[in-house]
Amino acid sequence: MSHLLDVPGLRVGHASDAAARSGVTTIVMDEPAVCGVAVHGGAPGTRETDALQPEALGAPVDAVCLSGGSAFGLAAADGVQLALAERGRGFAVGIHKVPIVPGAIIFDLSGPRPDYRALGAASVAAALDGAPDRTLGTIGAGMNAMSAGLKGGLGSASMTIGDVTVAAIVVANPVGAVTAANGPWFRAAPFEVDGEFGGLVAPPDADFATVRTKHSAGPRANTMIGLVATDARLTRGEAKRLAITAHDGMALAVFPSHTILDGDTLFAVSTARAPAPAGPRDHIALGAAAATTVARAISRAIFHARAVEGDRFPTWQSLYGGA
Repeated sequence: MSHLLDVPGLRVGHASDAAARSGVTTIVMDEPAVCGVAVHGGAPGTRETDALQPEALGAPVDAVCLSGGSAFGLAAADGVQLALAERGRGFAVGIHKVPIVPGAIIFDLSGPRPDYRALGAASVAAALDGAPDRTLGTIGAGMNAMSAGLKGGLGSASMTIGDVTVAAIVVANPVGAVTAANGPWFRAAPFEVDGEFGGLVAPPDADFATVRTKHSAGPRANTMIGLVATDARLTRGEAKRLAITAHDGMALAVFPSHTILDGDTLFAVSTARAPAPAGPRDHIALGAAAATTVARAISRAIFHARAVEGDRFPTWQSLYGGA
């Protein structure tokens, strides 16, 4: 299954709290990695993003933490940082090791508030001690994600360009819609690979123009967050440009996107296990691949979501699984 784990040097761990309907997904790098970030939503919740700007001193990152829980979920990155420090990760400061763990949250509060620090630590254990987990949909930070009219979730996708791999992992919890207003057809269908989200061809009357948003959409109910990764060697400035370009994938998959009520945030990581892009054309191809994988990851998140008691919206499978 196409996944972020196709990029060498990355591990992914999930920790889910079914009772709280929330969770954490953490991407751990085998070695500290160059990281950039782009925030294009109007209601973000983030940690350590300023330090990732090209003009800042920010060190390479040890992990990126994606969490539910609104602002409470930012504590998950504390748990990730402490768990990694206990394993000897991080740069040396006297007697201490300081792992660098940027993070972002979605707004999904609907049940009891879990211990996000503990969930963060558990996600590290899952990433480093467990078997590789390619589960999509209702897991980790995507436990209680919702889109307009359909349940959201966690999605991932990858592709190769020559000797370079590009992949994305996204928590899809947008204000906007991922399908046509009058049927099951995904907006990102032109980029689908091997029928990975249904293989449906939209008819001429498919309505992709009508604006649909979540009922009672508000600043505490939305946001898409994620990470794009490549093994191509990038500078921090190039990683930021990759994150910026990857946001096109949100617009390809969701309408409307990047609204005042979304906190849309994408990190971009380079594991530097493949050569750097040779020139502008290679950078453009890398950016296009990043946007494509983000669009596919969002669609796969909705496609793989499973029903849980208390959901506000149905799953795609419950409505269109036989389409």
